Amino acid sequence: MDTTDRPPAHTGAVRLPGVPAALALSCHPGPVVAVTALVTALAVSSGPDSGRWALVATAVLTGQLSVGWCNDAHDALRDAEAARPGKPVARGSVGRQVVWGAAFTALFLCAALSFACGAAAGAVHLTGVVAAWAYNLKLKETVVSWLPYVVGFGSLPCLVALSLPGRPWPAWWAVAAGALLGAAAHLGDVLPDIEADLRAGVRGLPQRLGPARTRLLLPVPLVAATAVLVLGPAGAPGGRGVAALCGVALLAVVMTSVCAGPRPAGAWRKAALAGTVVVAATDVALLLARGAEIT
Repeated sequence: MDTTDRPPAHTGAVRLPGVPAALALSCHPGPVVAVTALVTALAVSSGPDSGRWALVATAVLTGQLSVGWCNDAHDALRDAEAARPGKPVARGSVGRQVVWGAAFTALFLCAALSFACGAAAGAVHLTGVVAAWAYNLKLKETVVSWLPYVVGFGSLPCLVALSLPGRPWPAWWAVAAGALLGAAAHLGDVLPDIEADLRAGVRGLPQRLGPARTRLLLPVPLVAATAVLVLGPAGAPGGRGVAALCGVALLAVVMTSVCAGPRPAGAWRKAALAGTVVVAATDVALLLARGAEIT
């Protein structure tokens, strides 16, 4: 039995109320729900057929579950040494091998469900999921740590489009916007843990840049995604789209100014984070509004 199947002596954490609850917490439920909901909404907006929506949703759900469980199982020792809260595997609330088993089971189901959406849809979606596994297992420690996020998020509009009747390829701007949102997601996800990651020897791109430069870089892919979503589709951009682009650009300038110092005050740091959430939400809304045009 792996040593992480027992709770580390120094944590002293209270056990979770059972393996199912521990598994639910170790899958990274926030990102799992958010990504699944986003792609499901995009599938609904892209065209009718509730059966297709359900298939896309379950394919994405199982893929995200596999990625989350893989992450916690692989990082159990590192999480235990860092005494990170909310990590059931590291706390011994669920065995590491149990979580690995859940990860591979979810990956198998993801493959079956993805290919049920079509051969091309399955191949593209699995490429994104495998890229996420590669991030967990090695790439997050390298300078190309951003690449799995770009590939993974860029694959999601492809899954939706290729699941439609006729298996059409997605519009370039939908894939580009997904990829840019993935780059932003990587920067935003890693930013709070950069200092702890550096102590643990993790040196992905954000860790190499450091917290200050990562904060400065974060608005760039978000604003680029907004520009692609507003200007990429055929035809003149609507007034709302232009207004959204101008608002996002202005907010990005403010965020950059706030983050320009080496260590902004707590209130300003929270304001910059809130601005990031607003820009990301705007990009998601624009993408969903263009759902019927993604092919």
